Amino acid sequence: MYIKQISVFLENTKGTLHEMMQLLGEHQINILAISLADTSGFGIVRLVVKSDDIDKALKVLADAGDMARVNDVVGIRVPHQPLGLATVLGQLDAADISIEYAYSFCRNTSDDAVIILRVNDAVKCAEVLQAKQVPLVAQADVDKF
Repeated sequence: MYIKQISVFLENTKGTLHEMMQLLGEHQINILAISLADTSGFGIVRLVVKSDDIDKALKVLADAGDMARVNDVVGIRVPHQPLGLATVLGQLDAADISIEYAYSFCRNTSDDAVIILRVNDAVKCAEVLQAKQVPLVAQADVDKF
């Protein structure tokens, strides 16, 4: 029901993102979705990879001295049309679920958009979305991309 996301804390200096992407690529780790947020001192890179690459990516990053962790995020399919995402966000808002951040998935195999959500209550979010018949994207689905 959830997707595993790797969050990496990087120093906010020129070239660090490139170096990290180069390192992961050299270890044959394919990035399926990515989000980058920065502050004055560091950046947070959020990655989605296939299940088989999660532990490998964590080891590669740790060996390079990067701090990384895994957490669960909610993946949803929304109609790829005006108000598609707004409708789902309205349902979550009505259920008092807060969105901490969101980003889109880079690959897709349908006409729907795939959106990654980090919410304040993932269990409640999944229950609300399932009740509203919003298709969820699980890690097993990610592994098929």
